Amino acid sequence: MNVEDRRREVVLSKDQIATRVQELGVEISRDYEGKNLLVISLLKGSFIFTADLVREISVPVHIEFMITSSYGHGEESTGELRIEKDVDVEDLSTYDVLIVDDIVDSGITMFETMKLLKTRNPKSIKSCTLLDKPSRRVADIKPDYCGFSIPDQFIVGYGLNYKDHYRNINHVFAFMED
Repeated sequence: MNVEDRRREVVLSKDQIATRVQELGVEISRDYEGKNLLVISLLKGSFIFTADLVREISVPVHIEFMITSSYGHGEESTGELRIEKDVDVEDLSTYDVLIVDDIVDSGITMFETMKLLKTRNPKSIKSCTLLDKPSRRVADIKPDYCGFSIPDQFIVGYGLNYKDHYRNINHVFAFMED
């Protein structure tokens, strides 16, 4: 059976996501008060989460983007990080960096991205994810800011995709086995 023919079950509603994103914005604003915040959004999956999150952050924020991948078009991580587009800011030494991603699953993408950006000497570096799937963790990383911890199921929507589809869905859902 094709995964797209499976029954769909809402995992996180639009309202649940909006409430948690607002809470994260308040927490991040408090923690970065008086700092030079640089948010780096890991594309493509985090673009919707990042857009909503930065609108909830009340302190000044500079935004950059990286295109990274450890998935390709499948459901499983390949185990290797590819950087397809780096940030345009080369010198991070004046910034407190917050890397934002849609999901930390194996942790490889976030771990390797943080490792790379640490070599550019930011004042500080932290991670923020909408979804954390700790049961699948391979890399030694725990997000500093987390929207929701979820079980090991393949989910899509709100930026997360399956074969480059479903990013535009305003909630998170899982394709269920019948």
